[in-house]
Amino acid sequence: MQRFVPVLRQDNVDPQLISLINTLMAACKEISFRLHQGELAGILGSTLDENIQGETQKKLDIISNQLIKDILLESGQVRAIASEEEDTIVAGSENGRYLVCFDPLDGSSNIDINSLVGTIFSIMEVPEGQTGATEEMFLQPGTAQVAAGYVLYGASTQLALTTGDGVRLFTLDNTIGEFLLTQERMSITQETAEFAINMSNQRFWEPAMQDYIADLLAGETGSRDKNFNMRWIAAMVGDVHRVLCRGGIFTYPTDNKNPNKPYKLRLMYEANPMSFLVEQAGGVSSTGYERIMEINPQEIHQRVAVILGSKNEVNTCLSYHK
Repeated sequence: MQRFVPVLRQDNVDPQLISLINTLMAACKEISFRLHQGELAGILGSTLDENIQGETQKKLDIISNQLIKDILLESGQVRAIASEEEDTIVAGSENGRYLVCFDPLDGSSNIDINSLVGTIFSIMEVPEGQTGATEEMFLQPGTAQVAAGYVLYGASTQLALTTGDGVRLFTLDNTIGEFLLTQERMSITQETAEFAINMSNQRFWEPAMQDYIADLLAGETGSRDKNFNMRWIAAMVGDVHRVLCRGGIFTYPTDNKNPNKPYKLRLMYEANPMSFLVEQAGGVSSTGYERIMEINPQEIHQRVAVILGSKNEVNTCLSYHK
């Protein structure tokens, strides 16, 4: 095993980007500590507040957001941040080179049952020649990301990271307080027999997704001629981690449950960083109709449909949408 920082330096990654990622990881280590303290740290339960997404905030949602926000803004490396928990962007240093988007605690409904949650992040550079800090700076396609990843807070705390040259997996060694490299290159199998989807929304999906899932459920008796298993963690970070580790397809598709909100996942905080990871690991990520990382965002809290995972299975799903 190798320490986190030297591994990045071997990849000729910009030293400022290395420093920024390490700064972000300092906040994630503190979140990990508090999560593993659980009720002992007084961080369980909900507040009476809602975030910009209209979701009731958990106590640790607010704590995690503040930890990440404070450490990034104090670093001097960030021009501005955009958080799923914030209404608007928050300006940082006028000399900062980077923009950071993050979901401070994905899957926070799992906190009180001691299940998987995580932090998702996306890093871009400030567009050349632009001064100040504006929301327009963030409206870059996912292809503009220079780094992305997530920290999964589970039985162990793990970091999946890409800087555009594959995906590496690190595990937090609590004895020394460092992330150590535990997998040099993650690779998603092209074939799979696992799928992850919220089946409670089945009646609201588009016909294409209805037909695709019906064929999976039919197993050996259907047109796919093989049996599939369904897995659902109710935290994107956990479901994508499983896909990276052993293949699979994860989807939160378009639905008409609420006509004003046909999509669930956020482009800037969830879909783009996860798509970057999945593509770097040999997988495919799409809305069903277009590559997610080629979408030009219209606003920082934009939502999209997501279908990602094992290349051959995602492409099969996409064939139903043509």
